[in-house]
Amino acid sequence: MKSPSNVALLIIDIINSFRFGHGPILAERTLSIVPRIKALKEVCRKKQIPIIYINDNYNIWRADVQKLIKQCTNDLSSPIINELHPDESDYFLIKPKYSAFFGTSLNPLLSQLNIKQLILTGIAGNICVLFTANDAYMRDYRLFVPADCITSVDPKDNEYALKMMNYVLDARIDPSDQLISLLSHF
Repeated sequence: MKSPSNVALLIIDIINSFRFGHGPILAERTLSIVPRIKALKEVCRKKQIPIIYINDNYNIWRADVQKLIKQCTNDLSSPIINELHPDESDYFLIKPKYSAFFGTSLNPLLSQLNIKQLILTGIAGNICVLFTANDAYMRDYRLFVPADCITSVDPKDNEYALKMMNYVLDARIDPSDQLISLLSHF
């Protein structure tokens, strides 16, 4: 990373009800990555790096951030949402499918902000994060996916997704403390 001036942090699908088959497992795993995403978000805020939440719409097609948070908040999700909810200065986009780029205004937003490098965090690593990384790579974004800031239902699937992002998409998958250290030097 040459400079944080063209970097954005994406927080993917963190606003989530976890009310599905493996939801409780994913909620537990997500809770374990929350402190590291929060620390990364704080450094990005200090460095004036744009923070972009990109979230499933859960078939609430007229949703805004507050409506989605209200719909998703429950006993499983509230410890996560309370720690990592979007702040007023954060961007918030809703996506209809797995990739943050598909059917959203993410690409024009990144272009407007002159972003060339993306830090991807969130869930699920083997689905929405991976599909977003793939689409970002196809659009020539440089990728950073801190290995300890994404998770999936199955740790093996998460590990495989990280390997694919690193090997195929040339993403750096260093732990978040290394990325935080790098950002702090700017």
